[in-house]
Amino acid sequence: MSVGKRLFQYALLFKKNIFIGLLMLALAVAADLAGPFVAKRMIDSNILGIEKTWFETMNHGGDTVEYQNKWYKRKDHFAAGEKRGSEARILQINRDYYFIAGPISFDGERKVKDGNVVITNKGKSETYNASKLSRKELFAFYAPEIFGVLKLLGIYFGLLVLACFFQYGQRYMLQVSANLVIKKIRQDVFRQIQRVPITYFDNQPAGKIVSRVTNDTEAIKELFVNVLANFFTGMITIAGILIALFILDVRLATVCLVIIPILIIWVKVYRKFASKYNHMIRSRLSDINGMINESIQGMTIIQAFRRQKETTEEFEKLNNEYCTYQNKMLSLNSLTNHNLVNVLRNLSFVAVIWYFGGASLGAGTAISLGVLYAFVDYLNRLFQPISGIANQLAQLEQSLVSAERVFVLLDEPGVDVAKEPIQRYRGNVVFENVSFSYDEGENVLKNISIEAKQGETVALVGHTGSGKSSIMNLLFRFYDVKEGRILIDGVDIMKMSKQTLRQHMGIVLQDPFLFTGTIYSNVSLDDPSISRERAEKALKDVGAWDFINSLPNGLDEAVIEKGSTLSSGQRQLISFARALAFDPAILILDEATANIDTETEAIIQEALNVVKRGRTTFIIAHRLSTIKNADQILVLDHGEIVEQGNHDTLMEKEGRYYQMYQLQQGKTKKAVG
Repeated sequence: MSVGKRLFQYALLFKKNIFIGLLMLALAVAADLAGPFVAKRMIDSNILGIEKTWFETMNHGGDTVEYQNKWYKRKDHFAAGEKRGSEARILQINRDYYFIAGPISFDGERKVKDGNVVITNKGKSETYNASKLSRKELFAFYAPEIFGVLKLLGIYFGLLVLACFFQYGQRYMLQVSANLVIKKIRQDVFRQIQRVPITYFDNQPAGKIVSRVTNDTEAIKELFVNVLANFFTGMITIAGILIALFILDVRLATVCLVIIPILIIWVKVYRKFASKYNHMIRSRLSDINGMINESIQGMTIIQAFRRQKETTEEFEKLNNEYCTYQNKMLSLNSLTNHNLVNVLRNLSFVAVIWYFGGASLGAGTAISLGVLYAFVDYLNRLFQPISGIANQLAQLEQSLVSAERVFVLLDEPGVDVAKEPIQRYRGNVVFENVSFSYDEGENVLKNISIEAKQGETVALVGHTGSGKSSIMNLLFRFYDVKEGRILIDGVDIMKMSKQTLRQHMGIVLQDPFLFTGTIYSNVSLDDPSISRERAEKALKDVGAWDFINSLPNGLDEAVIEKGSTLSSGQRQLISFARALAFDPAILILDEATANIDTETEAIIQEALNVVKRGRTTFIIAHRLSTIKNADQILVLDHGEIVEQGNHDTLMEKEGRYYQMYQLQQGKTKKAVG
C-alpha cells in the first residue's frame, strides 16, 4: 500500500472532525469569493450605472432625481408596469458628465465639440445636444445609489466576518484532526517498538530509532497541520475561483485554464528531484542523531582516549553532507516555487489586460468594467493558493519521505503484547538438543541439553563467546531456537507468547538499567500489584535497605537517567530487588555480580541464599567463587557443554573448570600478597 493511502487511512480515523473542517473551509471560501461579485455589482450598477437609460416619471420617490424641473428615474428602478416618460442619457467624457435629453443611436468614441457630444463608431458619427452637469447636479443623480452602495458594503463586511469565522473554524478543526492523527501514529510507532524482536535493536542504532519516533513523526505532523491544510484550502479555493470566473466570463476563464496543466507538469517535475534530495536529508539527519546518541553514551571513552578531534571530524562530515542536500533543496525551491508562480501570475495579468482590458476601458465594451475588476481580483486570488501550495511542496516531500521511514518500522514483524494470566511455574526447565546461530553460518550453541529441576541453581561458566548469554536469551525468547526445543514444566516455550512466557521469570543483567523516576518506581516498574511494602521487603531481602533508608527521600528518592547518581553496586541491588519483587519462578542472573565490590557481593550472596529457595535460578558467572554452592555448574566452550557437575565434582576432575578456578584463586592470592 502506498504511503499516501496509509496516511489517508489514518485521516479516516478522525473523518468527522475532518469533514466538519472541510465543510467550514468550503463555506469560508464561498464567503470570501462572494466579495468580488459584490464589488462587481457595486461598480456596474451603482457607480457606473449612471450611464444606464433614464426616463421621465411622474412619481417623486426615493429613486427619482429632479433636473431642470423634471423628474427622472433610472430604467432598472422602474417597477413592472410603471409608466415611463421620455428617454434621457448621461454620458461620461474624460472626467466630466453630460446630460442628453433623448436616446442615443449607438455608443462609441465620445468627444465634446462646441458644447455638443459627438459619438463615433465604425465610420458613423452622431451629434447630440448636451448639458454639462455640475458637481451638485451629478451628485443628485448619484444620490439614489448611496443606500444601495451602503447596503452592498454591509453585505461585503458581513461576508468578511463570515469568512473569518469559518476560516478560524476550519483551521481549528483541521489542526485538531492533524494532532489526533499524529498522536495515533506516535502511539502506533511506540507500540510497535514494544512488539519488534530484540534482533531489530541489534541492527538499528538507538539514535536512528529515536529519530523515527520524534523527527519523522514531527515531519508527518507538519504534513497534516500545514501541508494538507494548505492543499485543501488551495484546491477548494482554486475550484471556487474557476467557477466564479466562468460565471463572470467564459472566454476569460478559458484563458486561465491553461495554468492548470502547467501546474500539474511543474509539480511532477519538482517531486521527482525533491524526493531524491529529501531521502538523503532524512537519512543524514537519522545518521546525525545516531552518532550524537552514541557519542553521548561513549563520551567517557572518547575523552579518555583523546578521540574528540576524530569524533568531531566524523560528525562534521555527516553535517556537511546534510547541509549540502539542504542547499540543493533550497536551490530547487528558489528556482521553481516563487519564481514560477510570479511568472505565471504576471503572464496571466498581461494576457487578460492586453486582450480584454483595452476594450473594457473604452466605449462599446465587450465586458463591463465591473466584470474586469472582479476578474482581476479573482485572478490575483487564484495565485495566492497556488503560491501557498508551491511553498508547501518542499514540506510535502519531506513529510512523505518521513512517513515512508515510519511505515518501514511499523511494517517490521512483531508480536502483539499478550496479558493473559497463567499459573505460576513450578520451575522445571529442560533444554533438549538445542542449537542456535545469530546469523546463517556457524552455530553459537551446539546440541545443548540441560535439565534444571524446581528450586535448583544452575551456573554457566566459560570464556567470552562460549554461549552462556545465548542460552539465557533463548530461555527468555529474546531469540528463538533454531533446532531442538526448550521446555518449562513440560511445555514447549515456542507454544507460548513471549509476554506470557516471561510472566513468571525475572532477570538481573551485568549492567543494570534504571529508568527516570524514583527508586520505588524502578522496583515496581509502575506495576499496581507491587505495593510499597512489597518493594520495601524486596530491597531488604537483597540488603539494599540500609543505603535506601539513608537517602533523603527514601523510596521516593529521584532517579535520573540510567541512575547515574548511584554507584554501580547500588544500581545492581535495586535491579535485584526489582526482579525479586515480581516473585519469579525462574530467576536469571547474567553476570550480576561482575561489577560489584567484594563487600556488596557478600551482601548479595547472603540475600540470594534466601530468595532463591523455591526458584529455579540460572547464574551466568564471571567470579567462580560466587557459584560454589550451585547445584549444577555447566562449563561451556565454543557453544558446547564440555563439563557438568557441582563444584566439588568438577574440582576433583581437575579439568577446565579446575584450571579456571585455580587461575582466579591464583590471581587473588597474588593481588593480596
